[in-house]
Amino acid sequence: MFVRIVKMSFDPLKINEFLENFELKKAQIRAFEGCEFLELYRDKRNTNIFFTYSYWQSENDLERYRHSDLFKDVWAKTKPMFNAKPEAWSVDKLVSLK
Repeated sequence: MFVRIVKMSFDPLKINEFLENFELKKAQIRAFEGCEFLELYRDKRNTNIFFTYSYWQSENDLERYRHSDLFKDVWAKTKPMFNAKPEAWSVDKLVSLK
């Protein structure tokens, strides 16, 4: 398992549109084979910056998602709303305390 973190910065006028689309698609993304966890975060100071945080069983699962019709649909709607290039990291979780 590994963690995928994506940072997205939006045109402030597009934030509600992004949030509405995320609300419509979040269950489908989470239900995608190999996705074990999905969260959306919003920066407290720069409120047009958001992060998705997801757990994937394998890199192949993430790649299957990234080539799926679901991702293509989500990306086609989300990409025009950005006001900066998105950034993404795939990381291994080393320690987790609860």
